[in-house]
Amino acid sequence: MSNLAEQVQHALIKAIDNDELVLPTLPEVALKVREAAEDPDIDIRGMASVLSNDAALTARLIKVVNSPLLRASKEITDLSAAVGRLGINYTCNLATGLAMEQMFQATSDVVDRKMREVWSRSTEIAGIAHVLCRHYTRLMPDQATLAGLVHQIGVLPILTFAEEHSELLADSISLNHVIEKIHPIIGEKILRTWDFPEPIAMVPMNYLNFSRDSAKADYVDIVQVATLQSYLGSDHPYTTLDWSKIPSFAKLGLDPEVDMKADEDLNEAMEAAMSMLQ
Repeated sequence: MSNLAEQVQHALIKAIDNDELVLPTLPEVALKVREAAEDPDIDIRGMASVLSNDAALTARLIKVVNSPLLRASKEITDLSAAVGRLGINYTCNLATGLAMEQMFQATSDVVDRKMREVWSRSTEIAGIAHVLCRHYTRLMPDQATLAGLVHQIGVLPILTFAEEHSELLADSISLNHVIEKIHPIIGEKILRTWDFPEPIAMVPMNYLNFSRDSAKADYVDIVQVATLQSYLGSDHPYTTLDWSKIPSFAKLGLDPEVDMKADEDLNEAMEAAMSMLQ
């Protein structure tokens, strides 16, 4: 590890330990949606009313509900009908995840490109996670999608830090090393600060632990397998691992040798899931 990467890593860990790291806040619309979903008296019309204050998010949700993955018997053009089709909890998780995109914005071109890259990979993994969840588990696809969208949320404070430290911004190798080492710790801290449920809050810290073996399949396993599947066909170091020894595959009942993209039905479902998030 370079001296620069080591210094930055030390500074960030110290800031985390001292509770001095400025963590991003959940977008306002996501806060309101989550608050509404926790109201036991909320109904479809009430949730639609909360969402209608954000035109862009409204359009995205209607696009999602009409996507090949979720398409109803006839096209849905009304927000209340979209919420009715998805359900309150599914709508809440999807709206929360989609609102995250607002956070991936930067003032410098270098950081903006990096943020776009992180968001693009997050949507890809979220799409794969959605399909894995539907086909191989009895867990909730909306939760799996949200877990995929937020699993790299810890990268944001690191990139914000880099914007203020030009020497780190100019050294992409050190920046990538710091991101790789630190983002899981920060990601978990952010999700716990946002009061995300434990099954999702634990994902950033655990999804790269390839020896982790929990009692049963969970969202960590789903995001882990989705991450590995996303690198198939590339020269990424993860493709050189012995996937047959990674417990998450066995827990999902997925053959480690299977390339989901080679399965026509699964590939079509993944492409549909990814397109609905973009």
